[in-house]
Amino acid sequence: MGVILAAASCDPAVDIICAPDDVLELFEFKDALFTIGPFSFTRTVFLMFLATAIVVGFFYFGLRKKAVVPGRLQSMAESVVSFVRNDIAIDIIGPEGVKFAPYLLALFSFLIVGNIFEVTPLINFPITSRMAIPAFLALVTWVIFVFVGFKRNGFSYLLDTAWPKSVPIGLRWLVGLIELVSVFFLRPITLAVRLFANLVAGHLMLTLLLASGVVFLSELPTIGLRALIGIPWFVFGLGIYVFEIVVAILQAYIFTLLSAVYIQTSIHPEH
Repeated sequence: MGVILAAASCDPAVDIICAPDDVLELFEFKDALFTIGPFSFTRTVFLMFLATAIVVGFFYFGLRKKAVVPGRLQSMAESVVSFVRNDIAIDIIGPEGVKFAPYLLALFSFLIVGNIFEVTPLINFPITSRMAIPAFLALVTWVIFVFVGFKRNGFSYLLDTAWPKSVPIGLRWLVGLIELVSVFFLRPITLAVRLFANLVAGHLMLTLLLASGVVFLSELPTIGLRALIGIPWFVFGLGIYVFEIVVAILQAYIFTLLSAVYIQTSIHPEH
């Protein structure tokens, strides 16, 4: 879809790379695919529900009938659950991390699927490249770790953040101010922007390079040797394609890991 948009207004006789007049066309899908009553389902909304259905279906069919000798799907599902529970929740938060493992598992799984949509044929659009989705997930994480912080430590959670006793008294006001702004304001913003920016950049590069390669090579009979410029564009695009698979998984991991770290610091603010 993104390739089509990027190539729609491309003139290979004049342009050196194919790009839409407005790059927002690669990210905004305002036309409804279908409607159910008063609700309109755009492409982005549909992909959000699709990602959710994939995650639910993966764990439901992978874990509903556990066999002594697990099959491939069961092994994959159990590996993901074990990785998030043991290597993220418990390793970062501690024994109390078990109670947060379901949230972290849902977060990690949804983000991987949503990110991988970027390199999925016929979709080619990561839903996390729409700021509303990373922002909402970051806000949920923020609500959880702030709620846990006050529930576990009471009002001292705020006081210890604003006036850290482990810092020399002359610097406490400065460090406390920085920590106060960081914990209660910047964490959800940076958490969301990090994911959003990486997926936007990857989607944009991948679309423009592959679109340029395809369009230029298809115009070989018309523009002659100039069309060969499409070869390096397409090769670079394939390289970015492989790289974006790694980025999609890595960004889901980083978002989930930081969520666990923030929860851990609200439970044990002295650390």
